[in-house]
Amino acid sequence: MSGTALRVVAGAVVVGLAVLLYVVLSGADEEEPTGSAAGGVPVVVVEGGEPRGGVQELTYGSGEAIRFRVESDVADEVHFHGYDVGKEVAAGGSVSFDVPATIAGIFEVELEEAKRQIAEVTVEP
Repeated sequence: MSGTALRVVAGAVVVGLAVLLYVVLSGADEEEPTGSAAGGVPVVVVEGGEPRGGVQELTYGSGEAIRFRVESDVADEVHFHGYDVGKEVAAGGSVSFDVPATIAGIFEVELEEAKRQIAEVTVEP
């Protein structure tokens, strides 16, 4: 291989490594935002008994599936008012909701024992 060819290959390797390093580091400090997860299912993260980033606003259309997950560092019942669905969550655990959107309106999701609202679900007609 000639000296010119070696320089071209070495340059291509350096550029490839720089691109790879940029891609890896550009997302290194980002954490998954509350309200989204793999597959598009919103996640409400509860830290210290409070929703990270404040009360999460989730919106669905009538007839859709209301899907969301709650990850909590405290044990409590997660109660989805209006649809009257409650699920126990363990400290350090998570619970998932999958409910057909059959009732239009605005509904609270709260930690029932703590009486702390963690999300607001809007179902549009």
